[in-house]
Amino acid sequence: MATHVKPYDAEGSKREQVELMFDRISPKYDLLNRLCSLGTDQSWRRKVIRLLGREPVGHLLDVATGTADLAIMACNVATHITGADISAGMLEHGRTKVERAGLKDRITLVQADAANLPFADGSFDAITVAFGVRNFEDLPQGLRGMARVLRPGGRLLVLEFSTPRQTPFKQLFRFYFHRVMPLIGRLVSKDNAAYSYLPASVDAFPQGQEFESILRSCGFREVRSRLLTFGVATLYEARK
Repeated sequence: MATHVKPYDAEGSKREQVELMFDRISPKYDLLNRLCSLGTDQSWRRKVIRLLGREPVGHLLDVATGTADLAIMACNVATHITGADISAGMLEHGRTKVERAGLKDRITLVQADAANLPFADGSFDAITVAFGVRNFEDLPQGLRGMARVLRPGGRLLVLEFSTPRQTPFKQLFRFYFHRVMPLIGRLVSKDNAAYSYLPASVDAFPQGQEFESILRSCGFREVRSRLLTFGVATLYEARK
């Protein structure tokens, strides 16, 4: 599968266009997540946190942290969390949420790309990514960048959308994901391209065993995955 789908039919790299897209929709991002997923996105994040909490986590890196939803949840299981994202707009909203939650001493948010993380080798005990890897401009490069800053034996948890395979849920999901959700996204965010990009990027993303193989080729082992909500999302787990 190709992973170079861009949000806008314009000049500029995928990274630049994704950054612009998230800057534009950042004021409505949390609301749209809840509306478009009917609140299920938060239950998926809680599954990530439960899995993360099975082993001690001193320093967690949350890549594509967005408005810091997962970073804030991770305070239940990790001592300190660093959130990284390419969108300044998303990080601005994230910092407001972190301050409101009284977690400024435990969560640090920085603008950074997974492929070029400004951290020393082996800096983190674990890394999480929720709905972000499909936005990487170069998927293997982004995964190798995360592997570099993960300590030996550390874990990577990736939560990402996927496409259900079973009838009739496959057909129902496709109608909702490609017809209804982009309409909701356009009406609320006023960005015509952003929520058309979402289903296109999911369709283009290497899912299941294909993504597991890419993880192994980028330095990860003990790779496994499980489907969530009939396959609407997949939770991948790997170890360096």
